[in-house]
Amino acid sequence: MPALKPTSFTAKITWLGHVPSREASLRAVAAESVDVTLDGFPGEDHGGPTRPSCVRVRSQYTPGTEIRNTRQLSILSAEELAATATEMGLERIDPAWVGASLVIEGIPNFTHVPPASRLMSESGVGLAIDIENRPCIYPGKEIDEEAQGLGKLYKPAAKGRRGVTAWVEHGGLLVVGDVLTLHVPDQPVWPHLEAARAG
Repeated sequence: MPALKPTSFTAKITWLGHVPSREASLRAVAAESVDVTLDGFPGEDHGGPTRPSCVRVRSQYTPGTEIRNTRQLSILSAEELAATATEMGLERIDPAWVGASLVIEGIPNFTHVPPASRLMSESGVGLAIDIENRPCIYPGKEIDEEAQGLGKLYKPAAKGRRGVTAWVEHGGLLVVGDVLTLHVPDQPVWPHLEAARAG
């Protein structure tokens, strides 16, 4: 029996891009299409099969430890990005400012889809979702360049709306306008989750 269940939830890609150099800036460069590989998006500084561990996994590894790269991509929801902008008093947030790889439209509460879910394109590209992408201060620095003084509002406004990190399970061509179907793990929620989080 398949472990991942196709759902009726679909999303349209509204934006594609990559971050050329995190050292220089989190700002992404937009693209109309991307030829995705198992290393992620070509030219993406977050790409590659491994990465140095960061604050997200500091309870598991000493910072800088080489680990599997499940953070090749940053996927955001257009609806959640708009809600974040509204809360900040901005007309919009350009996906480039927050280092997005993809922005998709159509899946409600996208940031909280189950870990290990997949986004599958009609051509067969498979993107595996790792975990929620917690907001940090770096997008705020980019936002400040466009709207001085508002960058500090990003982290609290984006809480629960920052999207997810993901990795490429199967490559191919992605184009703005492509439709992705959400596949979710076919398993119940672990009944001890609340107790584990409290521990």
